[in-house]
Amino acid sequence: MSGGVRYDLPDVDEFTRPYWEAAAEGRLLLRRCAQCGRAHHYPREFCPFCWAGEEQVGWERAGGHAALYTWSVVYRNDLPPFGQRVPYTAAVVDLAEGPRMMTEVVDCDPADLRVGMPLEVAFREAAEGVWVPVFRPR
Repeated sequence: MSGGVRYDLPDVDEFTRPYWEAAAEGRLLLRRCAQCGRAHHYPREFCPFCWAGEEQVGWERAGGHAALYTWSVVYRNDLPPFGQRVPYTAAVVDLAEGPRMMTEVVDCDPADLRVGMPLEVAFREAAEGVWVPVFRPR
């Protein structure tokens, strides 16, 4: 870290502000394209499938359900502040709305994880006022 920058925190700008404000309120948002109908995550101003512009892509609330696609239990991470949190389970989940999302699985022994395991969204405060989506067994 240099200059007081926190590399573990998201970069909140005018475009992503609705996403982070919803997360702080316990809601997961996705972007959906009105032109092709597909949802995507991470939030982008355009559709990554049909390339429709921002006037065709809007925010929608996700239901919060997912299935575990893959994971890795991290036992060592030398990057601050992750080293203080090991072990943790980094994961990719398939959201019920279609997109895949990188996240963390919490409240579950890694030995109990299975591909396709049903999960639900929860939120962890990463810093004061900054909440990130994580998933736990459903």
